[in-house]
Amino acid sequence: MAVEAYLPALATVVTTAAVDSINPCAIGVLILMISVMLVAKQSTKRMLLLGFLYVSSVLTVYLLAGLGLMYYLSSLPLYMAEYISIAVGILIILAGILEIKDFFWYGRWFSLTIPAVFAKKIHNYASKTTIFGVIFLGAFVSAVELPCTGAPYLAIITLLSQNFNFTAFILLLLYNVIFVAPLIVILLLVAFGVKLHRIKRWKQANRSYMRLLIGLLLIALGWLLMLIANGTINLG
Repeated sequence: MAVEAYLPALATVVTTAAVDSINPCAIGVLILMISVMLVAKQSTKRMLLLGFLYVSSVLTVYLLAGLGLMYYLSSLPLYMAEYISIAVGILIILAGILEIKDFFWYGRWFSLTIPAVFAKKIHNYASKTTIFGVIFLGAFVSAVELPCTGAPYLAIITLLSQNFNFTAFILLLLYNVIFVAPLIVILLLVAFGVKLHRIKRWKQANRSYMRLLIGLLLIALGWLLMLIANGTINLG
């Protein structure tokens, strides 16, 4: 007998977005960009302007990509959507196992990270602190990051596509706002005088715990997708 449920609940979206928002790549690029501006002795006003442009670019690309994928998945025939949900669920569980692996053996064997060739390009782009440069940087980071570390986002998109309506769009928008919230907090902390090296140290000290949280969340979301796909749980 199937269980009726209204999914994904607000708590599911908020929790997933909050865990996903502790994103090593997007945060690392922002820290690098701020470091370049501090070394160049740029004003706090300009740092805030460029920082918010970077965050806005990340938000825009993530939101548009999610909206496009959600619309595509919602337009598929029901029988195809079921198989895709199962496939996505399996992929997300595997991604979760890899993330948990990094809690115990960080960086060993295969990890869900941005390839070195793209990481080098991001590093180079981050040094170009112009208006167009940071907008392009945010878009590039988002585009590269989505296939590599976007498993939590993919899970939520797949869930939302089961009942694509205005509420689903609002939940997707909420996810993205929460996703960029730590970037805004870091930017404001530096603007108000918090030393950047303290933020860097916190990021390094907690990266393995970030991986563990994301891994556990991905496994739970993967199972949820498969339960929905096989009819154990019905979306309300």
